Amino acid sequence: MSAHEGNPRPQLVVFSDDWARHPSSAQHMVKHLLARWDVLWVNTIGTRWPRLCREDAAKVAAKLKVWTSRRPRKLRDDGPANLQVVSPIMWPGFRKPWQRRFNAKRMIAAVTASLGPRQPGIRRVAMTTLPIAADLVGKLDVDRWVYYCVDDLAAWPGLDSTAMSDMETHLVSRADDIVAVSHHLAGSLRTRRESWEPRVLTHGIDLQHWSQATLLAPPWLTERPRPWMLFWGLVDRRLDVDWCMALAKLGGTLALVGPTQDPHPRLLRADHIVMPGPMDYRQLPALAAAADVLVMPYADQPVTRAMQPLKFKEYLATGRPVVTRLLPGILDWTDAADLVVDADDLVRTVAHRAATGAPSPQLAARQRLNNECWSMKARELEEVLVG
Repeated sequence: MSAHEGNPRPQLVVFSDDWARHPSSAQHMVKHLLARWDVLWVNTIGTRWPRLCREDAAKVAAKLKVWTSRRPRKLRDDGPANLQVVSPIMWPGFRKPWQRRFNAKRMIAAVTASLGPRQPGIRRVAMTTLPIAADLVGKLDVDRWVYYCVDDLAAWPGLDSTAMSDMETHLVSRADDIVAVSHHLAGSLRTRRESWEPRVLTHGIDLQHWSQATLLAPPWLTERPRPWMLFWGLVDRRLDVDWCMALAKLGGTLALVGPTQDPHPRLLRADHIVMPGPMDYRQLPALAAAADVLVMPYADQPVTRAMQPLKFKEYLATGRPVVTRLLPGILDWTDAADLVVDADDLVRTVAHRAATGAPSPQLAARQRLNNECWSMKARELEEVLVG
């Protein structure tokens, strides 16, 4: 089923991380749903208390700027009229009852003020990618609640695992439907609700975006020694520091591109490792095209075993060699990349692929990406939203 053209447009309320801060899977799919749904995107807040560092200071400043405006906004001035983005003032914590009550009240007030009274015949659905919306179930004027689980946030480094676990248990027990991005996550959620089978919806890919490397790679990469080994994403404690140091000893350049969130101190001091910070999503295809090998040196942790990394299919779409730790969420693609289990195998494989490129059988296996586009994933999600 889908939202029918002849009927009034349904309304979708999404609780997630900040719109346009980075291209999350929920944002990719919502952009496709905008053709058929009116969307209210609610920027929320995490359970990690801000640290005394430049990165967190910038985030706090950005939040304060948005909060002081107190006005719904669109994606951009020429963005779709049926997308609103609101940022309710929230407390960065959910451990204590008063914190949960305060944040729930703020989110409910923001949604109620933005949507207004519901018109007759309008279907309204709420979807959250975060457990922190658990206290809103039953308190908003919506027909259906969907939990779109993209990570094991209770195991995420730096977050309040106790609060996240408690809220997720509450949310799973009350949601009308649950979607997980990996079978591993689905299995974990299944233990929280007896006789319940979460739906598995893996991440998609925008093939056109990754085939257009029209920009030049930046000098901070091209002026450094080769081979150029590239990772993009959040640079945090999920990375295996020993694996990263092993790659650095190859003598080339390991580029860890993306926002930093308490990365291991050894990464900050290492020779042959560069961390240029976040890059515009539009620049990543050119950066990937210049790289010799794309790597995902994640550690073997509960949080990484639960992941279905969004970047993995992006890596495959570039046509470049891909070497990554063997993770449950990418087992379906063992024929399309090199999946390794120890540092020696990692270094040996990266060096080989840097010299030879991606082999033909792997490139042929990646043709399956044609069936993984975000528009198809959005249609699958829409079936869940409609119910």
